[in-house]
Amino acid sequence: MAIFKDRADAGKRLAKELSKYSNRPDVLILALPRGGVPVAFEVAKELNVKMDVFVVRKLGVPGNEELAMGAIASEDVRVLNEDIVRSFKIPDRVIATIAINELRELERKERIYRRNHPKLNISGMTVILIDDGIATGASMHAVVEALKTKNPVKLVVAVPTASPDTRSFFEDKVDEIICITTPEPFYSVGTWYGDFSQTTDEEVCELLDKARNFSTK
Repeated sequence: MAIFKDRADAGKRLAKELSKYSNRPDVLILALPRGGVPVAFEVAKELNVKMDVFVVRKLGVPGNEELAMGAIASEDVRVLNEDIVRSFKIPDRVIATIAINELRELERKERIYRRNHPKLNISGMTVILIDDGIATGASMHAVVEALKTKNPVKLVVAVPTASPDTRSFFEDKVDEIICITTPEPFYSVGTWYGDFSQTTDEEVCELLDKARNFSTK
């Protein structure tokens, strides 16, 4: 059933779909950590463009944390899936508590991944957002809304796989969406990978360090 061997394989294949952005100093790839970083690294390497991370945290449904009821991102952005919130009858106070806890974790991850490196400038850039796949789309939606406040020239979402409905959702949210495959039924992102083992913080930091060395200055 697997379509991609692993995240590196997915990134190499995604790079071919993004070849028109090669060697452009006005292009910036932003990876959603952690799983999006190995995918984005291969794309950035093949295209020879700048790469950074944009930290986002999923707001999980209590008792079913893998199911996203929303997400938060930098720049004080929060998006909610109102259908899921209503379906599970999740009170505002519970959402607020989860959001506070995830904000602390977001800030901690920012410190780990960025260390002493400043954020790259987004204004006037063509920004390509990359993750290892999109299921509900909550995390990617939060990032898109946050980045719209930063005045990019063009906003592109690029992923190896997504559910058909989620891909359709983003067609109206960004300038371009590139997705290699949209299986139906979708099941989950990991279904379409032979190796979907968890990416560690150490791997994220190592790949970011490598990307800073080869990307266009």
